[in-house]
Amino acid sequence: MKELLRKAFSPILENFESGTEEYVYKTSHRVILIVMGIIFTILSTAVAFMASEADNMGYYIPVLIFGLVSLVTLVVGFLGNERAVASIWGNK
Repeated sequence: MKELLRKAFSPILENFESGTEEYVYKTSHRVILIVMGIIFTILSTAVAFMASEADNMGYYIPVLIFGLVSLVTLVVGFLGNERAVASIWGNK
C-alpha cells in the first residue's frame, strides 16, 4: 500500500528526495512534520468552514494555501524517506 501511495505522490516526493549531499535526520523531525501537517489541515478546514458563508471567492485563497502546505507536509512526513524529511528542515 505504501509503495502505491509513493507512486501516486511521486511528483512531490521526487522533489525532496533528490540530491547526493549529506543530510542530518532526526526522528523528531518527522514527528514534528506530521504534527504541523495535522495543524495545517485543521486550520484549512476551519478557514473553509468560515469562508463558506462568504460571498467572495477570495476567502478561499488561504484554504488553498493551507491545504497545499498540509498535503505536502503529510505526504513527506508519512511517505518520504529520511532525505526528504531532512530536506524540508534544511540539510545543514
